[in-house]
Amino acid sequence: MMTNASAVPRITGTTRLFSVLGDPVTQVRSPMLINPMFVRLGIDAVLVPVHVAPEHLAEVCAGLKRIGNLDGMFITVPHKVAVCGLADRMSPAVEIAGSANVMRRESDGSWYADNFDGVGFVEGLVSTGNSPVGKRVLLVGAGGAGAAIAAALLAAGVSELSIHDRDTATLDALLRRLGSRWRVGVRGLAAPDTGAVDIAVNATPLGLRPEDPLPFAPHGLPPGCVVADIVMKPRETPLLAAAAALGYRVHHGSHMLDHQLDCYRRFFRLGEIRTGPT
Repeated sequence: MMTNASAVPRITGTTRLFSVLGDPVTQVRSPMLINPMFVRLGIDAVLVPVHVAPEHLAEVCAGLKRIGNLDGMFITVPHKVAVCGLADRMSPAVEIAGSANVMRRESDGSWYADNFDGVGFVEGLVSTGNSPVGKRVLLVGAGGAGAAIAAALLAAGVSELSIHDRDTATLDALLRRLGSRWRVGVRGLAAPDTGAVDIAVNATPLGLRPEDPLPFAPHGLPPGCVVADIVMKPRETPLLAAAAALGYRVHHGSHMLDHQLDCYRRFFRLGEIRTGPT
């Protein structure tokens, strides 16, 4: 909830629209970061959450694309994989990861998809002194965000990446895509192996709800391991709370989004958004 009135966009007849699509959307932080950025940049635009069940995603996206003053969409759980099939074109990052977290309207009316989850996560690690370069990483979750994070970790130069997902088909598909570009250092796991890792990452939605089980048990991790979670609300997820209680360093989900802001600004060409009457 915004407390600074100056950070609230002023809605007019010329306001450009952006949406963030998810199920649920109560946890999304992007409106609280993007809308103040619009204000700071003097851009007449607003980002609003749109709650979309998976079975309605294609229909809702088709309707949003017909809104003349809607310039882009942010995509969150669980739609990051499915939305790729609704884009007209996609970036190499999306092709490798198989997931997208943003789409923009092009000048010809087509829709272009990209994904900044991976770069945001890696830059967040680096900013907190937890560079993944040369590290052994356990990644639990091969879905939309997990796939993007996997590709970014490999591009950053991890020494070994072990990936687990309960959905073996999703995991195998990701391993094939990653294997087409990175020949060594990647393996799939039937169960999380916490015995020899430097960074352990939860890239699943587990932790959004109080009744969720832990994505992996932190008590078997080596001393000095960093435990990271991409869930943003609650900030102190059950996994991070359990890891901190055992003395491990923790890395919060908010870092991933915070370090995507400049990527979003460039991707949506925010300086080019119309700010006057059309």
